[in-house]
Amino acid sequence: MEHRNLGASGVKVSPLCLGTMTFGEADARSFMHNVSCDERTAFAILDRALEAGINFVDTADVYGQDGLSERVLGQWFLGGGRRDRVVLATKFRFTMGDGPNRSGASRYRIVRCVEDSLRRLKTDRIDLYQIHMQDVTVPEEETVRALDDLVRAGKVLYVGCSNYAAYRLVDSLWLARSQGRERFVTLQAQYSLVARELEREHVPLCRQWGLGILPWSPLAGGFLSGKYRRATPPPAGTRLEVWKDRWGRYDTERNWDIIDALVAIAAEVGATPAQVALAWLLHKPQVTSVIFGARTVEQLEDNLPAATLALPAEAVKRLDDVSALELGYPYDFMGRIQGSW
Repeated sequence: MEHRNLGASGVKVSPLCLGTMTFGEADARSFMHNVSCDERTAFAILDRALEAGINFVDTADVYGQDGLSERVLGQWFLGGGRRDRVVLATKFRFTMGDGPNRSGASRYRIVRCVEDSLRRLKTDRIDLYQIHMQDVTVPEEETVRALDDLVRAGKVLYVGCSNYAAYRLVDSLWLARSQGRERFVTLQAQYSLVARELEREHVPLCRQWGLGILPWSPLAGGFLSGKYRRATPPPAGTRLEVWKDRWGRYDTERNWDIIDALVAIAAEVGATPAQVALAWLLHKPQVTSVIFGARTVEQLEDNLPAATLALPAEAVKRLDDVSALELGYPYDFMGRIQGSW
């Protein structure tokens, strides 16, 4: 598996990143209830991923109740020097605990969150620490300075962001550059064949500033896995059978056209639809690593070939064309006049 630089940084990561949102058996209080795996299975998935060349693992403090995913990873790190073989990414921002400072990106909360994550993960540093979403109630300068302090203290090596509006991301990057602070090296964002809105502003922004894009939900909650077909209810027990509101959003003519093209191309190249969907993202020049989840070792094995799947240029174009989104103003206006924006 050929590794890539993490954005403009020097650290190398695998083109596939193992997302751990489903790790640990979550109880009924967690949004991951009934769609997660037990600790033993999580350990088996992590062991096999490491063996296959995946050295990049992503989690967050809110994955599972009371930091469950981070705690599972911390237990796994206790064995056999695994920690130093992994580029570890986690996130903060959303609600943890009680009280008026239970969420957000203030300096007060960031310092508390990083200490809590370090304790759960049983490690002395976080390789990539990401703000899970911008916080409009906190000046961006306060967040940038707090993250810079963590890097200088050695508790964090690189910083990244997730779910940022383009205007706020530029503001953060400019503040960091002008003040000599550590700036984001990655943007983690929703990106897939059915969700390409990122291409309006964020992809050009990341190209200009050297950020690596880390797509989350690259299979659209499993919709692009090959399990679903036009005019057919979602199979029992699948994630989209449980998450009915999301199924309703995906059940559109455009998305079924994407599925038809995906299935056809998968047959042509001798791969699965999920592998093709992941490989399509890896063919996008600003994408560093694609975050995918697995609840079983079998699901992991099914996705691994995507890291080395070379799609023909004609297949990439077919997928580009069938999944093209309406740009809207001013992008379509600029595109008609100049061909780009």
